[in-house]
Amino acid sequence: MSDRQLAAGIAIGKVVLGWFRLLDDPGAVLIRPSQAIDPYPHYERIRARGKVVPSKLGMLLVSDHELCSAVLRDPAFGVAPNKEIGQPDPGLNGLVNPLEDSFIFRNPPEHGRLRRVVSPLFTPRAMQERQGRVEAIVDEFLDQLAGREEFDLVDEFASRVPIKIICDLLGVPDTAHRRMTAWGTTLAASIDGMGSMAQVRELRSTLRELNDFLAERIKLRRAEPNDDVIGHMLAEGGLTDFELLASSGLLLAAGFETTVNLIGNGVLALLANPSARQRLVDDPSAADNIVEEILRLDPPIQYTARLPLAGAKLAGRDVPAGKVIVLLTAAANRDPAVFPDPHRFDPDRPNAREHLTFSSGVHYCLGAGLARMEGAIALRALFRRFPDLRLSGAVQRRASRAVRGPLHLPVRVTSRQPAAIA
Repeated sequence: MSDRQLAAGIAIGKVVLGWFRLLDDPGAVLIRPSQAIDPYPHYERIRARGKVVPSKLGMLLVSDHELCSAVLRDPAFGVAPNKEIGQPDPGLNGLVNPLEDSFIFRNPPEHGRLRRVVSPLFTPRAMQERQGRVEAIVDEFLDQLAGREEFDLVDEFASRVPIKIICDLLGVPDTAHRRMTAWGTTLAASIDGMGSMAQVRELRSTLRELNDFLAERIKLRRAEPNDDVIGHMLAEGGLTDFELLASSGLLLAAGFETTVNLIGNGVLALLANPSARQRLVDDPSAADNIVEEILRLDPPIQYTARLPLAGAKLAGRDVPAGKVIVLLTAAANRDPAVFPDPHRFDPDRPNAREHLTFSSGVHYCLGAGLARMEGAIALRALFRRFPDLRLSGAVQRRASRAVRGPLHLPVRVTSRQPAAIA
């Protein structure tokens, strides 16, 4: 696909979306950039229309918790690959994109074959063994903030923790941290799709750099075996170079932005709920359930998609093979049939863990345990060090519909009047 064809497709897409926005189509409104600020009122309008809401854009929207969970667990529904397995997107000039080429975009049995190679690295036992290292990394970055009255919590803490942990997993030196952060941010922004040729070019540049970087790491591990993730995958064997690049890159693409936004959204929730924050300060063991409530109330990933692999039924409706079903998991997390008073932040909510933020079924997030551990350790340590943390300016959110979290979160450690949370 040429750049001219890509540009024409992007332009046509914008025109089509513009028309459907005028019609207040739920699918078009869902991906409207302004919804990145606060999508939850829109989800409630979709919920009011029923369990399955059609969009003239050719998709079905689901906000019901029970139905979202059923689809995620049902083998009759698969992920929505946009190309043949192992074939790079022609619009990306043959580059490997971990968000489209890794096992998260494969259906069984290919999904299971690839996932099994890395799953031993994310078992509960593996997480327990890694806990001390995560605590040390969190303390290291908090030590660097000691004596500071103001700082950007995302730039100087929330983004640095997961990148350091991912670099540890990949055996990447500290000198690569800044590049890894930039790559992770660009990959996360691409989840929404390409809105301009400038974004396409930025993604190509990022993937080219990331592909080259990971290829060098794979080459190094072949020459010098190690027990990091790449070394583990090589020792397991059976993966092509394409699959090695995709699986390695997935750790960055999925592990970075999700945890950055978990920490950022968690800080915002706790600053907006002083009693919950005080609960965490008084009882650090409350961190685990607080993290679950953060994941439920304001998840880093807002929705996912599935399609019937053959004709299927959805809430009594016949759905043809290939029909895109958008599962609004962030809306399902606020389903009043499952979560009483769903819009309230409740650190003691007994069933907070029933959220669908990490998906469900065979595609349940492999790194969920690591993300939970990072979030709990980071928030516990942050508010232990800075119990009087306050906002010191306006919060800038990410310009994304699928990914939700603060891009910049200025804070102060004095006891001045807090700023309003947008």
